[in-house]
Amino acid sequence: MTKFLIRIFIDGKGGSERGRRERSGRLSGVVGILLNLLLGFVKIFAGVFTGSVAVTADAVNNLSDAAASVITIVGFRMASQKADAEHPFGHARIEYMTGVIVSALVIVVGIKLILESYEKVAAPSELHSSPLIIILLIIMIFAKIWLWRFNKALAEYIGSASIKATGDDSRNDAISTAAVLLTLVLHQLGGVNIDGYVGLAVGVFIIYSGLNLVKETAGPLLGQSPDPATVKGIEALVMGHAEVLGIHDLIVHDYGPGHVFASVHIEVDSREDVFKSHTVIDDIEREAQDLLGVLLVGHMDPLDTQNPRLRELRELLGSALRQVEGVMNIHDLRIVAGENRTNVIFDIVVSHEQGQKAYDAAMDEARRVLAELDPAYIPIANCDTDFGTN
Repeated sequence: MTKFLIRIFIDGKGGSERGRRERSGRLSGVVGILLNLLLGFVKIFAGVFTGSVAVTADAVNNLSDAAASVITIVGFRMASQKADAEHPFGHARIEYMTGVIVSALVIVVGIKLILESYEKVAAPSELHSSPLIIILLIIMIFAKIWLWRFNKALAEYIGSASIKATGDDSRNDAISTAAVLLTLVLHQLGGVNIDGYVGLAVGVFIIYSGLNLVKETAGPLLGQSPDPATVKGIEALVMGHAEVLGIHDLIVHDYGPGHVFASVHIEVDSREDVFKSHTVIDDIEREAQDLLGVLLVGHMDPLDTQNPRLRELRELLGSALRQVEGVMNIHDLRIVAGENRTNVIFDIVVSHEQGQKAYDAAMDEARRVLAELDPAYIPIANCDTDFGTN
C-alpha cells in the first residue's frame, strides 16, 4: 500500500527534488488528516460510551494529530519555495521547524492527558465496555501501526526528520490505545479500574517521546554536527584528486534538506603552478555540487614539501600533540626564521569538551618537544575548534 501511494502520488509526478519533497509532505499530511479524523470521531463515540478518560483523551490526541498533519502540509509547501533576496539560502529549514511544532504538540497532548488522568485517579468513575468497543479499539491500534510504518517509510524515502516525528507520534498513539484497551479488558474481566493510572503512564510516555522528538528535529536548527556520511563523502571526493595532499577545517552548514553548504582548506604542493592548483579546486567544487549536492568552497593551502626539517617537525609535533587529551590534529605548519629565533607556526584542532584546557596542554607539550630539537624554536599556534568533521 505504501509503495503504491509513493509510486502514484510522488514518483509518478516527476519534477525536481524540491517538488518531490513537497508532494511527500502533502501525501503524509492528507493521509494523516483523513485517518486521524476518522479515528478521532470513532474514539469520541467509544469514550462517551465507556466513560473512560483515557479513551476520550486518545480521541482528542487523534484530532490534534489531524491538526499536526495540516501543519506538515503547510510546512512542506513553504519549505519548497525558492531562494529570494531575503532568504538567499532558501526556505528548506522550515521543514525542520515543522518537525519541532509537531513534537511540541505531542508534548502538549501528553500534559493534557496527565492532568485529566490525575482527576480520574482522585475520583474514579465507572467504566462500561462491549465487544464492539473492544473490536473498534483493536482496529484502531492496527490503523495507527500502519500509519506509523507509512510515515516511517516516507521519511526514509526522502530523509525527513519532520515526517519521522509524525510517524513516531502515530506509534505513540498505537501504544496509548493499546493501554486503553488493556484498561477496559481488565475492568471487564476482574472489575479492576486502573483507567486514571494507565492514563498517567501513557501521558508520561508521550511527553518523554515528545522531548526526544524535539531534540531530534531541533538539532539541525541549532547547528548540530554534520551527517558523518556527508563528511566522508566530501573527504573522499577531495582526496580522490592526486594533486591534493590533505584537507583541514572542513565546515558543513545545513540550511535544510537538499541545501548543504561547506567550506574546506585544501592542501597542495607549493611548487605546483598556482593556476593548475586553482583549476583542480574549481573541479572539486563542481564535482561536490554535481555528485553530492553540496555547494563547496575550497581554500587553497600551499605546503612546502621539499624542506626536510619542516617535514620532520610536522610528523614529530603531530605525533606528540595527538597524544594530548582533547587534541584532534594539527595543520598549516610552517617555519619563519628570524635573527635570534625561529617561529614554528601551526593550528591546533581541539574538541569542544576540552577546549582551552587541551590547547594549553598542547602548547606546553609543543614547547617541550621543540626545545629538545632547537632552543631557538618558538611555537606559535592558533586554536581551532572541532566542528564535528575531524
